Amino acid sequence: MKQADQIIHARWVIPCEDLSILENHALIIEKGKIIDLLPSPEAEKTYSAPLIEHFSTHALTPGFVNTHTHIGMNLFRGLADDLALMDWLNHHIWPAERAWVSHELVYDASLLAAAEMIRGGTTCFNEMFFFLQATAQAADQAGLRGKIGITVIDFPTAWAKSMDEYLDKGLGFYEEYKNHERLGCTMAPHAIYTVAENTLTKIQRFAEKYRLRINMHVQETADEVRQSLAQTQKRPLRRLQDIGMVTPDLIAVHMTQIDEEDLEIVRQGKPQVVHCPESNMKLASGSSPVQTFRSLGLNVALGTDGAASNNDLDMIGEMRAAAFLAKLSTQNPQTLSAGETLQMATLNGAKALGLEQITGSLRVGKAADFIAIQLDEIETQPLYHPVSQIVYATSRQQVSDVWVAGKRLMKNRELLTLDERELLRKTKEWQQKIKVNQA
Repeated sequence: MKQADQIIHARWVIPCEDLSILENHALIIEKGKIIDLLPSPEAEKTYSAPLIEHFSTHALTPGFVNTHTHIGMNLFRGLADDLALMDWLNHHIWPAERAWVSHELVYDASLLAAAEMIRGGTTCFNEMFFFLQATAQAADQAGLRGKIGITVIDFPTAWAKSMDEYLDKGLGFYEEYKNHERLGCTMAPHAIYTVAENTLTKIQRFAEKYRLRINMHVQETADEVRQSLAQTQKRPLRRLQDIGMVTPDLIAVHMTQIDEEDLEIVRQGKPQVVHCPESNMKLASGSSPVQTFRSLGLNVALGTDGAASNNDLDMIGEMRAAAFLAKLSTQNPQTLSAGETLQMATLNGAKALGLEQITGSLRVGKAADFIAIQLDEIETQPLYHPVSQIVYATSRQQVSDVWVAGKRLMKNRELLTLDERELLRKTKEWQQKIKVNQA
């Protein structure tokens, strides 16, 4: 009989390589990787392990890949709501950042966000904020996988005072984490309206030298497009195309304001697209034409955006919003099926980050990044189609167990790598400080 570290049996296993559902199967895990996936009766005959578990009322899926986050902002959740993007940024969020952002705040905010992500089944995230080491330290402590953006913005912040300082600090971060087993980085220029084109050209050279993807807000709002046209007579995507940035190495976040010229640019360049439906709806930014992008052969992934603008990091909620919005916007209930939506939240996210050979689906040879979702609840019964039930009826509270690289991060809703009580204590301390300052 073959030996393994863990054998995890489940009523359903949903690999997300395709739209298949495997009933009564088992994941075989050795040294943090999936070494086999087979029917439970065969697994019992073939493998033994010191840890064997049975999830008889659960579905196992890949962990969710949250492809756009600002987890360093989690302590600003609910600080300013019901506002348009530029009002929200200029009059509330950027002033709060100037007053409070530091290594300490970003570390504590990232720990809080890591706990929320784990409790919602997210195992991998893509970050854009400041104080990169603080976020990386928190993510490492939590046991998450992720890409942390080297953020660049054309004005001074608590993190850096000049473009050269942003890039110098970014290079230091890259060197520190380039060989980390779970954490890496991207380049993260904020947006076309906050980063000059000559700076973008330097960022592009940096990204090419170090083989990094570029993670950027692109055409999030109509105001962004109007500003660009007024200043340059070009839409943002055209400006990015003119400097050679619209390629599969561009992770274009939001993409709600799209015309026929834009569609031709992305058809040729094939950037990765990250859809953030809840944030876009809350800020009234617009709706990304997801089905049109998919018909052009683009990879479309899902992200929550930050908790300051969403106001949560709930990928199950994001899936439901994405599916419903796609159906509404196309006036077609068959648009974006439950299975396709689940792939957007898992494998498509891994592809966007260049991690599809490591995570995003349950396949032999990949990291054992997966979650167990309890489906034997009042809210998800009766159950006819597990994937539909996950996307359309399940809440994130039904994620019971989470693993990254075979390591258990949550067991039966109990966090194993983070101290929940200490997180809540620290969060309340920050709330009081920030609240007093806001008053």
